[in-house]
Amino acid sequence: MADELTVPLLPCASIDTVADFYRVLGFQVTHRQSRPNPYVALQREDLHLHFFGLPDFDPATSYGSCLVLVPDVAALHAAFAEGMRAAYGRVPVAGIPRMTRPRPRRNADGLTGFSVVDPGGNWIRVSARPSTDRSAEVGGPPPVPGRAENRTGAPRGRLADALRNAVVQADSRGDHRQAAKILDGALARPDADDDPVLAVEALVYRAEIAMALDDPDMARTALDRARRVPLSDLHRDRAADTLRHAAELDAGIPPG
Repeated sequence: MADELTVPLLPCASIDTVADFYRVLGFQVTHRQSRPNPYVALQREDLHLHFFGLPDFDPATSYGSCLVLVPDVAALHAAFAEGMRAAYGRVPVAGIPRMTRPRPRRNADGLTGFSVVDPGGNWIRVSARPSTDRSAEVGGPPPVPGRAENRTGAPRGRLADALRNAVVQADSRGDHRQAAKILDGALARPDADDDPVLAVEALVYRAEIAMALDDPDMARTALDRARRVPLSDLHRDRAADTLRHAAELDAGIPPG
């Protein structure tokens, strides 16, 4: 059969709060009811998400999750980020709701993905749709001529491996403490031939993790270290998205 459609049905404490959040991301309400049971249906182009309300539901303990496969991860993330910045002034990276940046997922065969954690505590895991052209699916800093890479084109080395492992722990599993431990170990022993763009990405990601752990001092320290990494004009072009993200993180750190 063709044209099948699977629609995730996810829990939340308030269907109105969830609907408001997804409107920020460009969704529209296609159905809403408060009785006999709270229920809201949302749609953004071909993306469908439905939610049901539960009394006394705690988003922090939610196991709700779904996988969304898309042809262009970067475009969808950019659209979501634009909506969040317009509504909140920034892209939240800590607490509930929040959104991660697109990064290659080691536990997804190197496919690029990001996660949205909505007000119901549900993890909407957006991933590149698998195809035979892997070059369009692997994100992260572009490869450097002459530098060792794995079969997907991603850089190899202790820092690169640590960053990929940290992404699995924090972005996929929500274990920010383990991710911080992994990155701290690699960042404490830098290699002389580490790609500067990769070093900046790792330090900025460490700042993001620190904010998720409510550790603004560590976030400032990581961003300060990232700013001190020597970058050529070519490096700055490659790191442009990461540097913009760093500036946004810096602006969101509470005064200390």
